[in-house]
Amino acid sequence: MTKVELSEEEEPPSTTRFISEEEILREYIQDRLDRDKTNLSPRSIEFIQRYFPEATEKDWTSWRWQLKNSAKTIGELSRFLNLSDNEIRPALEINNTLPIRITPYYLSLLDRDNAEQPLRKSMVPVIDEFVAGTGEASDPLSEEHDSPVPNIVHRYPDRVLFLVTGFCSSYCRYCTRSHMVAKDKCHVGIKAWEPALQYIRQHPEIRDVLVSGGDPLTMPDPHIEYLLSRLRAIEHVEIIRIGTKVPAVLPQRITRTLVNILRKFHPLFISIHFTHPDELTPEVKEACERLANAGIPLGSQTVLLRGINDDVAVMKKLMQGLLKFRVRPYYLYQCDPILGSAHFRTPVEKGLDIIRGLRGHTTGYAVPQYVVDAPGGGGKIPLLPDYTEGRDGDFLLLKNYQGKIFRYPDFTE
Repeated sequence: MTKVELSEEEEPPSTTRFISEEEILREYIQDRLDRDKTNLSPRSIEFIQRYFPEATEKDWTSWRWQLKNSAKTIGELSRFLNLSDNEIRPALEINNTLPIRITPYYLSLLDRDNAEQPLRKSMVPVIDEFVAGTGEASDPLSEEHDSPVPNIVHRYPDRVLFLVTGFCSSYCRYCTRSHMVAKDKCHVGIKAWEPALQYIRQHPEIRDVLVSGGDPLTMPDPHIEYLLSRLRAIEHVEIIRIGTKVPAVLPQRITRTLVNILRKFHPLFISIHFTHPDELTPEVKEACERLANAGIPLGSQTVLLRGINDDVAVMKKLMQGLLKFRVRPYYLYQCDPILGSAHFRTPVEKGLDIIRGLRGHTTGYAVPQYVVDAPGGGGKIPLLPDYTEGRDGDFLLLKNYQGKIFRYPDFTE
């Protein structure tokens, strides 16, 4: 999947109808007014005063300021965190081999002194990343094998994955696409999208396009609008989906202007990557509500991670909290075997235990589908606990969430 480095100044063709200048100005003014009346949380105020004393409230609520002031090296991380022996420290001088980016907002959620804090473990690199385990690979899902043209993965019959950027606002340590993301300037650019758009046009069986990367919502507004308008102009594309972690790590990006762009391209769905209930802050709630109020169905995708969220109580709190933010739990992923990920991965049985601990113990809407994205390009394979206990004549024996056995009449033909 080829990446072409282009600056944000590259403009989409003027033939596309974008949001008008008056609309942009109106929404810009509204965003400024919103910022003026925003009351930052005590957590944010304390963090700003300690680490960014020159920053204003308007700076903090600007997504571009957040990106500009992100921690991108181990040295920068050490300003905010007391790094442990297992975490990579500046003295090791291996910064260039490790993709790092954490927004100031997300840094404010991290515990300065506790290296075992779940959010911190998901973002701060550790020595274990340099240990390659059995079955691990840089591209374990073999996406490159199913890439007929640059930036397209066509694995399933009626849908494609469109990798539109290699940039993220924060880099998770267990990222499946660590082989293609995490360069400081790696937006793919609109010119490099053309072969992918042409491929989609030429394949009428494609009715569903998942826009991912990297993180598509890190792109400038005009690029997002241009891309969505080009996809929506293809008659056989019925739905467009966006995969993103931006609302969780950079909620300031979900501006009124962006939401008004997105709402023009229904049916549009957004899948948000959430890791732990500590991400469910008032800022994230506001971002999700803006998207939901625009009529955009929101789903969550969560990776099962050892020592981070591999606990029924933690997972239940996360899934129930997402529903309160109007986000429907969608997938619980077994962690992919990328290089150096063994310290994150749990046994599959742990994931099944979590599903058992959710099913029947909370609303069905709060129970995601547990899947393994099969190494080698096998696609997503659902995993479910076995609730059948054999047969008794014409009756199927079923075990409910309490472990009780019930008989269902199931006549064989």
